[in-house]
Amino acid sequence: MKVFCGRANPVTGSVEWQEEDEQYDYHQEIARSSYADMLHDKDRNIKYYQGIRAAVSRVKDRGQKALVLDIGTGTGLLSMMAVTAGADFCYAVEVFKPMADAAVKIVEKNGFSDKIKVINKHSTEVTVGLDGDMPCRANILITELFDTELIGEGALPSYEHAHRHLVQENCEAVPHRATVYAQLVESKKMWSWNKLFPIRVQTKRGEQVIVPPSELERCPGAPSVCDIQLNQVSPTDFTVLSNVLPMFSVDFSKQVSSSAACHSRQFDPLASGQAQVVLSWWDIEMDPEGKIKCTMAPFWAHTDPQELQWRDHWMQCVYFLPQEEPVTQGSAVCLVAHHDDYCVWYSLQRTSPEKNGRVHALRPVCDCQAHLLWNRPRFGEINDQERTDQYVQALRTVLKPDSVCLCVSDGSLLCMLVHHLGAEQVFTIESSAASHRLMKKIFKANHLEDKINVVEKRPELLTSADLEGKKHALDFRESKEAEPHPLWEYPCRSLSEPQQILTFDFQQPVPPQLLHAEGSIKLRRPGRSHGAVLWMEYHLTPDSTVSTGLLKPADDKEDCCWNPHCKQAVYFFSTTLDPRASLGSPQTVSYVVEFHPRTGDVTMDFTLSDALGNGH
Repeated sequence: MKVFCGRANPVTGSVEWQEEDEQYDYHQEIARSSYADMLHDKDRNIKYYQGIRAAVSRVKDRGQKALVLDIGTGTGLLSMMAVTAGADFCYAVEVFKPMADAAVKIVEKNGFSDKIKVINKHSTEVTVGLDGDMPCRANILITELFDTELIGEGALPSYEHAHRHLVQENCEAVPHRATVYAQLVESKKMWSWNKLFPIRVQTKRGEQVIVPPSELERCPGAPSVCDIQLNQVSPTDFTVLSNVLPMFSVDFSKQVSSSAACHSRQFDPLASGQAQVVLSWWDIEMDPEGKIKCTMAPFWAHTDPQELQWRDHWMQCVYFLPQEEPVTQGSAVCLVAHHDDYCVWYSLQRTSPEKNGRVHALRPVCDCQAHLLWNRPRFGEINDQERTDQYVQALRTVLKPDSVCLCVSDGSLLCMLVHHLGAEQVFTIESSAASHRLMKKIFKANHLEDKINVVEKRPELLTSADLEGKKHALDFRESKEAEPHPLWEYPCRSLSEPQQILTFDFQQPVPPQLLHAEGSIKLRRPGRSHGAVLWMEYHLTPDSTVSTGLLKPADDKEDCCWNPHCKQAVYFFSTTLDPRASLGSPQTVSYVVEFHPRTGDVTMDFTLSDALGNGH
């Protein structure tokens, strides 16, 4: 059996899928997944255990055996909690075979094999009966099938099937209930992740404005949720237009429906403005009384901000309305949450859909192709006027009236900048037909369709027939040792000064030999060092640099300021510094980094050493 595994493209930031065969070692995939973050989520684990223990007690109080069905068991943690709480037997269902195999070993090592049966199937394939996977229906249903959007991992169809075929009527469920909340805001920053803004270019002929095609302006956008750490978005980056609104709830102890539905909430806007974005999160109640609650609320909506639990497997959602709409303080409007079996989306209506009969059953779909080709950070990067100005200033220093320019970047607007700045001829490479069509629309909207030549090829396939001269492209692939992370969402402090590791001179031919760098980095500030971060800095001119990592020098007291449009490579150390090492003693990180030009592979190794001479 062959499986697709996600790989981040270091150049574009997008996730690409790579086929792996049945011999592939999945241990690293599991290690990089959300399992570790879930296991370290103390708040989640405590609340689940409290809810499970209460559910087992309620069943025992009725004089029944506690038979548990755990769907999506993962490591088997919740099943082991159930047995510890007094459950008589657990059926732990896990469809991912490497994880199911791991669960069997974990259950056995912890001495629960006699009371936990791991079933390597999708829950919809589990059978009940004398010859089935379960001899009878369970009376306690435990699941952790939730993503940041709540229903994106198929929770609704799984619950629907379980209630019909696998659990008893009126069973206990942990969690018992989930509620989705929403808040309407105006935010130029977040809206820039969804729409293409006009881009201003100062030229000798005055200001030129690159405008988006009307098709992009009308497009409702991508149907997928934008999940981020809302706690890292500054309150100055958005204007609140509504109170926090409870949009809908799901009772997991009863029959659940995966059919499409909509839920509306009428409200009076707190301020006048442009309704653009819906911020959303959820909480789960582990018991029928709602006393045991686990919430994803950001700090401004949290009942006790000091007790916020850091977690990465569940974050908060940003939804973009199909179009921005004006709202007036005091004039009531309706926010409508729509969902099907896997997705949630929002719309704003002047009256309740139940009253006017307008229910948008179909989720919005991108019809301009930009949202399919550019991810949210890419939209934000293109709309970053300060970044555009940097490129304009740099291009001015090198462009001449007879310049012939080649733009090598899918969906880049640099080709339009160099045209407006006076280049004689401009070529741009679009490696896909979809990207080619999108750029043609943008050129046409700006009356440049006859001014810029589009070459639909991958850069490394260019020949002298496409344009004069030869080229050899540098290609970068995701490092197997480092992981891509948007560090602006993760508060962190720098323990050393930035240090240059490798240099690529784009004015010279690509070297055929391996590029090798090794050395050491001295840690100058106290703290536990968890990893090394790598990024690129592009020197546009001797005086102008665009960083994909740190945007300003890090100091001792503040968190690092990272480029929000790019992901950075993070190499995690296997262990932190030896706590016996004094803060004043020398502590270093030794490194070896290699770039293989022919394959594009980057390999690296970092070794953390303390004053005691220990390497980690």
